[in-house]
Amino acid sequence: MPTYVVGDIHITDLAAFQTHVPRALATIARFGGRVIAGGGRIDLLEGGPMPERIFIIEFPIADAARQWYRSDEYQAVLKIRLSASHGRVFLIEGSEISTAVPVAGLDGRVES
Repeated sequence: MPTYVVGDIHITDLAAFQTHVPRALATIARFGGRVIAGGGRIDLLEGGPMPERIFIIEFPIADAARQWYRSDEYQAVLKIRLSASHGRVFLIEGSEISTAVPVAGLDGRVES
């Protein structure tokens, strides 16, 4: 089952944070992961506070996500991120809850 690493991050040093990104992406790819969302616009639909930056990384299985996070390679990169940001990071093991069913009129266009 796919597994997701989700982060809710507040950046305190943008320049340092940006140096960590390409190195982190390289480590993610080596463990079979891919970033499926990150750094884009956030619309808070419920609750608070408003997160500053969210990222979602997908791995094929939970073991791959855990091995990536615990790897010496990523731990070295993580030190950079932790010096430039703070927040929370979660591992969520996926399970199919429902099957997507097409709904008429929901094709991504906004009706006016």
